[in-house]
Amino acid sequence: MKTIQASDIQLAFSDRTVLKNVQLTLTTKSRAALTGGNGSGKSTLMKIISGDMHPDMGTIAVQKGTRASYLPQSGKKFSGSSLYQESETAFSDLHQLVEEKEQIGTQLSKVTSEDKYTRNLLERQHDIEERLLTTDYYNREKEIEQVLLGLGFTRADFRKNCEQFSGGWQMRIALAKILLEHPDILLLDEPTNYLDLEARNWLEDFLRNYQGGFLIVSHDRFFLDSTVDETYELFMGSLRRYPGNYSAYQKRREQEIIELQQQYERQQEEIARVNAFVQKFRYNASKASQVQSRIKYLEKLEPIELPQHMQKIHFSFPPAPHSGKKVLELKDISKSYGPNTVLNDLSLEVQRGEKLVVTGVNGAGKSTLLRIIAGVDSQYQGEVRYGAGVTAGFFSQEQRELEENPRSIIDLFEAEAPTELVPKLRNLLGAFLFQGDDIYKPIKVLSGGERSRIALLRLLLQPHNLLILDEPTNHLDIHSKDVLLEALKKYAGTLVFVSHDRYFIEHLATRVLELGTEGPRNFPGDYQYYLYRLEQEAAQGEHSERTVESSTTARQATASSSGSSSGMSNGGYEELKQQKKRLRKLESEEQKLVEMMDELEQEHNRIQTDMALPEVYSQAEKITQLQRRLNENEQEQAQLSGQWEAIALEKESLAKETQDR
Repeated sequence: MKTIQASDIQLAFSDRTVLKNVQLTLTTKSRAALTGGNGSGKSTLMKIISGDMHPDMGTIAVQKGTRASYLPQSGKKFSGSSLYQESETAFSDLHQLVEEKEQIGTQLSKVTSEDKYTRNLLERQHDIEERLLTTDYYNREKEIEQVLLGLGFTRADFRKNCEQFSGGWQMRIALAKILLEHPDILLLDEPTNYLDLEARNWLEDFLRNYQGGFLIVSHDRFFLDSTVDETYELFMGSLRRYPGNYSAYQKRREQEIIELQQQYERQQEEIARVNAFVQKFRYNASKASQVQSRIKYLEKLEPIELPQHMQKIHFSFPPAPHSGKKVLELKDISKSYGPNTVLNDLSLEVQRGEKLVVTGVNGAGKSTLLRIIAGVDSQYQGEVRYGAGVTAGFFSQEQRELEENPRSIIDLFEAEAPTELVPKLRNLLGAFLFQGDDIYKPIKVLSGGERSRIALLRLLLQPHNLLILDEPTNHLDIHSKDVLLEALKKYAGTLVFVSHDRYFIEHLATRVLELGTEGPRNFPGDYQYYLYRLEQEAAQGEHSERTVESSTTARQATASSSGSSSGMSNGGYEELKQQKKRLRKLESEEQKLVEMMDELEQEHNRIQTDMALPEVYSQAEKITQLQRRLNENEQEQAQLSGQWEAIALEKESLAKETQDR
């Protein structure tokens, strides 16, 4: 098993400690997420592990023959070759092996008798052939095609020069190359940033079947839950491991935060009490020694810090103005770009309170449709009608209006926010990743992503009853997405949105509009219902139903669904009692599992600490024993984590059934 081990990693920028005694072991079996607050040092640690940056102290030990590939968040650019040719360079080391193999063949053809030199050549030739077969080198053309298509490129793109692709697609090229390299360990920093939903789903499947290990930084909760089985958190420079996927980590961390909050409050009370004594007796000569001792006590006191990325922030939208029941009506909407038709005869009604998500492959016309609905794009055929009293707000990634705004961030929001929200502005700006002195920055100096976050929060603080949001979760971390999601779930108005974040869609959408090559289709239900319908169609071959269902059908389907749910919930008192009894048993089993996982985690940390000791890693037998126990420990944690997830799913299902009754 190939490994990379980080031992006692320390790094500081000026007077700020970024990494403090970080210990981390990655193997070909690692399926790990790296999380932490904005600016906590996640990307920095990735760069150190990859060798792109050197720490102030500590070592990175890479086992001989271990290959790692690192994908940064941004900054990759390719030119001078076609997309396919650039992808082919991922096999450059294998191309060299092929050349070496051919040279060996030439040498062997000249040999007249067998000796030690000849046997060495034959062994090397055999090793090369094994490597080529293991990496499936001879089928690389098929693999290149699968990876490029999976990441959203078309076959027509294969022949395009790389410089023709935009920044987001350049990063897809970089991701494709790294996946094709088949490294032992992948280091992926925000790999989903530039991927649409279909490409993300493909990458999830790829990683689930990947033969090597990986460490991922991502703000996509569903993506992490689908791919990882352990989570590392960076907080105040220290790294801590949590077994299980991101949701398991978050649940356990939230319990810790509750305890930490209590400790924080007790410490603040103690500080206030000591300060009161100091202030009262500061000028009392008889109390001078006691005052000094308390001042020294406060100076030595280690302050308890609350992780900003785990703090709960709640806000509500200004009340949405009342509107008519029919909020939006589209009639025969068509739109073309030259010979390319993206929308064709689309008709749709949206009712008050609906939360409609628009889905479809890249280029299907999702953003175009939202611009038409918002009135930004007027070059189309058909008709858009707003209902009575509708006031619409539109968010997109293009925010040219803010580019030359001379105001600071805080000045802009204090001038525009409703009076009741002004006291909460600093917390809200913090939730949208503007912390500390950031709020005093002039808006015109912000990056595109920062201006995008400003525009989104600015829109949310205005009283609209129809929100049209195009990729609102871009440039937000998981914590910020949660704040936005909770606010939108409580929003009393109507929502039409596009998102590539599956967790966000699943927890928000009440209706799905799919745009595809065979025409638009309406699914009167949530995203799970939409996926269920797709699975049914795939299984039964029902691909002929490609017409948009009317809004009347949508209402009937929703009413029918509600009615059937109501009917299913009448299971009687005894059945309800049994469900609650089962819930209590599951909670007890869950608590035992959490305790066992905690014990295993503590043992895991002890083993990693022992392996990092110089007197240990110089002993081959000892390090082998520790590595064996480490592997067993990880397998046990994975098994317990799987049991925990199964219990959590059953609990969630039972709790929902019980609540419905």
